[in-house]
Amino acid sequence: MSDTTAAPEPGPDSGPGRAPGTAVGPDRPAGPAGSLRYPAAAGERDAARVKRFWSGRRIPAAITAAAVLALSGLFLYDVASVRADRKAMSWRHTLADQLATRHLDNVWIIVGAAVCAVVGLWLLALALTPGERGVLPMARRGPSGVRAGLDRHAAELVLRDRAMEVSGVRWAQVAVGRRRIRARATSHFRELDDVRADLSAALEQAVRQLGLARPPHLRLRVQRAEKKA
Repeated sequence: MSDTTAAPEPGPDSGPGRAPGTAVGPDRPAGPAGSLRYPAAAGERDAARVKRFWSGRRIPAAITAAAVLALSGLFLYDVASVRADRKAMSWRHTLADQLATRHLDNVWIIVGAAVCAVVGLWLLALALTPGERGVLPMARRGPSGVRAGLDRHAAELVLRDRAMEVSGVRWAQVAVGRRRIRARATSHFRELDDVRADLSAALEQAVRQLGLARPPHLRLRVQRAEKKA
């Protein structure tokens, strides 16, 4: 007697090139055999961990490095000249005399200290903040770890074009920020409530299609277009 095993009946989830029992839906797209599929919950967790891009800060770093190099080189040259039994530069004598004779409540001392404090705070802010405010991080997809970003101006153009496709919209303007999207539009026919509802649905769908890691909140304002005399 030979043992036989009945093959599973084909169902809506089975087909050519698809393993039996493999669920395929909107959260797990179909793909070739052996391809990885990620549920929506994992994608949301990965998107929540996506951080902003860090700027290279090339110009501030170059200016700071050049200033420090010039000052340190000048002081080092003067100290080496004094050690070589030469006279110190006149500017260092003047600077030493001014620092020794001026009081701390002098106007120039206060101004110089304020300037140094502002420059120091600016450098700390550049070092501790990521920058790249014009690039919106997109959700990470797949195990490759490649990060993608979308330019805010490009996102504004896409959303504006989508807004102009709504029936009744005559003029539209979209400003995309990191946390908020401000959209303004004017309508020359149809009821404002209907235009606002259609425009809100179209823009929300467009924002989702952008694939941003943290989709900004939409703020919409629709008003009646002014009639020309």
